[in-house]
Amino acid sequence: MEDEPVNIFVCGCGCVGCGDTEVHIDETKRLVIWHDFIQDSKTIEFNQIFVFDREQYYSEVNKILEWVGDTRLVHYLGNDVLRDNLPLYNIRRRIDENAKCFEDGSHIIYVNSQRRDDTALGKLMQDLYCTEPKNLHYQEFTERMEFLKYSKEGEEKMTDVIEEYAARKAEAAAKAVEEKMTDVIEEYAARKAEAVAKEASEKAQARNIELAKDLLSEGESIERTVRLSKLSEAEVRELASKLTA
Repeated sequence: MEDEPVNIFVCGCGCVGCGDTEVHIDETKRLVIWHDFIQDSKTIEFNQIFVFDREQYYSEVNKILEWVGDTRLVHYLGNDVLRDNLPLYNIRRRIDENAKCFEDGSHIIYVNSQRRDDTALGKLMQDLYCTEPKNLHYQEFTERMEFLKYSKEGEEKMTDVIEEYAARKAEAAAKAVEEKMTDVIEEYAARKAEAVAKEASEKAQARNIELAKDLLSEGESIERTVRLSKLSEAEVRELASKLTA
């Protein structure tokens, strides 16, 4: 998945490309890292990176996939675009003629992240925007954030993650520069080779013309001059007409 951003939020209209938020996801042997968020195709100033234990990350992903069963498209909305102040909007297809739901297994769920009330979902939304572990509602989040922010082991782990992330970014940047320089050098070499070849061709043509003039001056035939000078017959006849003018 490296270098390919993954769409994690979309506009409430459901249109691809409208209000999309994407994130780059990198993986190591132990970790999954979310970084470099993009909104509406532009990198946004959001310096935080999210680090997950790889085994735990995929365990949760698999749980979600098991729960999903049918096809569910879940949108986490930064604003309540549907404006009914509901925490969730479950959208299903309906047959207009009889108002019955069309059970094709597809569902769209809008989660209103602005509803940060005292319900379980509201507390989860609060936790997603919280930066201090003491203010979190869910113990799993609290323990993880305290570990990463305040324990020596967590600090070392985050340092390792940041250093590894920085090294990979530096490596990617160096590779991009190297590729760019390679393209520049190859383009320069191609132009240089083209210029050298053109100059050599022009010099050869000039030598051939001088040779043809000498041959014609010595009375050589058109045919023999063409064969020896490598000029075309038209070029030789043109030279001949100029010499006799």
